[in-house]
Amino acid sequence: MVLNEDMSSAPIDFDHDQVSADHHFNHSLPGGLFLRRARTSDVKGIEALVAPLAEERILLAKDTVTYFETLQEFWLVVDPQPDGTEILAGCAALHIIWTDLAETRTVATSPAYRGRGVGKALIRQLLSDAVAIGVDRVFCLTFETGFFGSLGFEPIKGIPVSPEVYVELLHSADEGVAEFLDLARVKPNTLGNARMIKFL
Repeated sequence: MVLNEDMSSAPIDFDHDQVSADHHFNHSLPGGLFLRRARTSDVKGIEALVAPLAEERILLAKDTVTYFETLQEFWLVVDPQPDGTEILAGCAALHIIWTDLAETRTVATSPAYRGRGVGKALIRQLLSDAVAIGVDRVFCLTFETGFFGSLGFEPIKGIPVSPEVYVELLHSADEGVAEFLDLARVKPNTLGNARMIKFL
């Protein structure tokens, strides 16, 4: 390798541990709540938060391994307790589908924390992440059409991708992609909720 005059083979003095710590920093919300990235220790709490909603067929149940595989997609809102523990108030994940398209997934708020802006804080963070990543459309599959409508989501009409992208997306094994495409094969398993999209 040929080095330019301004290049060096010496290691760069860069604190990767600090960058990782900052990435998982607690961001303060009103009411003493905090927004932060999920950690492996949060998976049981996410499962417990989602379980009753899955039983009511509001959200789809997922295997534990799926939560671990997608953990870096998740943001959480937590309520720190005096003993150093946290109560999980809500969770949501952003899943990239294509160059300009992502989906909000596993959006759940604890009943004890509803009405405190938990859901809106999570979705607004996902939308900010989408912009930073380069996505300009975010899709959701939801019963909460009023909530998502208040954040600028609107019902999907048809399939809002080009025929070329549609063909590529057909190769995905992801059920969320199939639901976005409104494929007949997933209809027996869907919960009957609405497809909505927000243009960023």
